[in-house]
Amino acid sequence: MTIQVFIHVLLSLVGLVTGFAAVFGLLSGERRDGWTAVFLASTVLTSATGFVLPADKLLPSHIVGIISLVVLAIALLARYGQHLAGAWRSAYVVTAVIALYLNFFVFIAQAFLKVPALKAAAPTGSEPPFLIAQGIALVLFVLLGIGSVRRFKGLGTA
Repeated sequence: MTIQVFIHVLLSLVGLVTGFAAVFGLLSGERRDGWTAVFLASTVLTSATGFVLPADKLLPSHIVGIISLVVLAIALLARYGQHLAGAWRSAYVVTAVIALYLNFFVFIAQAFLKVPALKAAAPTGSEPPFLIAQGIALVLFVLLGIGSVRRFKGLGTA
């Protein structure tokens, strides 16, 4: 593993852990400003560092990275530029959850590529175990997003 790959993976894991802390804060109606800042920064860096990893062509992971950076730009604007005012509160919640989902989507894909038992169950990434795992994740994140939009009011700090 090269140092670039190590840093990319480390940033991704930091983004996942802090992202879940931040998003579960939204679900419970808390801002969790510190977790949020680390989540957004590490997830931006995860997406950005994905473009410096060795690749000879545009890969699906690059497309996910581009989408993630666009989503994160909106989240950052909503959170820090518009201070969660009005409709920006919902825009922030939705984009934060999407950013975390995209990071988790890639985590699942990488697990199926790197973990021998998972790779054996879905060697091409198009088999039912992989699709079921991704489908369950999508449903859970949609529910997490809906709950977060309903419960997060953007008031106070934590």
